[in-house]
Amino acid sequence: MGEFSKPFDAIVVGAGPSGNAAAYVMAKEGLNVLQIERGEYAGSKNVQGAILYADALEKIIPNFREEAPLERHVIEQRMWMMDEKSHSGMHYRSDDFNEEKPNRYTILRAQFDKWFSSKVKEAGALVLYETTVTELVKDLSGKVIGVRTDRQGAPIMANVVVLAEGVNGLVGQRSGLRNEVSPDSVALAVKEMHFLPRETVEARFNLSGNEGVVIEAMGTITRGMTGTGFLYTNEESISVGIGCIVSDFAESNIGPNELLEAFKNHPSIKPLLAGSECKEYAAHLIPEGGYKAIPQLTGAGWIVVGDAGQFVNAVHREGSNLAMTTGRIAAETVVSLTRKREDMTAANLAEYEKRLGQSFVMKDLKKYKGIPDLLHKNKGNFFGTYPKLISQAMQTWFRVDGIDKISKEKAIFRNFRETRTVWGMMGDAFRLVRAWR
Repeated sequence: MGEFSKPFDAIVVGAGPSGNAAAYVMAKEGLNVLQIERGEYAGSKNVQGAILYADALEKIIPNFREEAPLERHVIEQRMWMMDEKSHSGMHYRSDDFNEEKPNRYTILRAQFDKWFSSKVKEAGALVLYETTVTELVKDLSGKVIGVRTDRQGAPIMANVVVLAEGVNGLVGQRSGLRNEVSPDSVALAVKEMHFLPRETVEARFNLSGNEGVVIEAMGTITRGMTGTGFLYTNEESISVGIGCIVSDFAESNIGPNELLEAFKNHPSIKPLLAGSECKEYAAHLIPEGGYKAIPQLTGAGWIVVGDAGQFVNAVHREGSNLAMTTGRIAAETVVSLTRKREDMTAANLAEYEKRLGQSFVMKDLKKYKGIPDLLHKNKGNFFGTYPKLISQAMQTWFRVDGIDKISKEKAIFRNFRETRTVWGMMGDAFRLVRAWR
């Protein structure tokens, strides 16, 4: 790669939502940007569906709705607590979400990432696919000044390197900038794409046009492990999946595929997938550690964004908006320093962390920082005992069998007392509310 004799203003490692956001903003502002992606093309490693939060992308590409490959805009959210044969929960559906500029969309990452990458190239960035960054190049003072790749040739130099390499953060690890990701701060999710005719999807979920539904579920479906299941409606397919904390998988000896098969065959899920054809499967690591798991984000000549920085709000199941927002804020920081002709020192790049602290990203992660630990430490209750008790209580209450309601109330509370979970539930509820506040 000796053809890159002049240093770039910035090198972005990775072409996911955070890397594309960073590369696009910097290139759009006139910086000389190189983006390096190890896949055959952006999105080549992502076949699954996902949720896109419009506000984050609108701040980067205001007119994205006119050309981005969007599936359905979400008008209904269902949240289920499940045991082996039932689900209880809540849902919210509103025609307000059929607005001119919808708030949330389902997308197919392979298509969306490829489109976003095309916008990066249109903005003027140079994008290299099928290229793996093997390590960061540092000067004698330890400042990052470029990267080495698996291609032959000299290192590629840059004023700053933006690490958007995903949750594993292998480049950062090999370069001594971060520790290996802890198994209790990352989840392994397995997902499938089930194809159905468009009219079947709409009839099955009571939809019309490009309306969509999202189902998020927890309970005994994860067999006592900390995790969740989900189902998203796309135009002509359904994305279904389940994930748990990696350390739980290791302890339980239960495979993720086993969980997914059971989830798909649950009485509440199976009818929604009936008659579909599964054509795609993917496994994906998701950062779930929250605020406490965030690594060092900046140093001399480098910045971390997206999943590499553990930027996922696991409590509210948000990821793409945090990824794109951190990529945008990092890019804005680099653009500002470049225009002022200031060096990319650790002190100057710390402005990124200051800006993050003023954004919803850090405010939300800080506010709910205690919840991931609380759920994980009490996983036997939240993902085992409580869902079963709730289901039993619901069935007792709604079954009409000649028994008076006062007796039913007593039976429900007796069941809670006999399982010795009343005080446990009250304690967990108090701790959950305290962590939420």
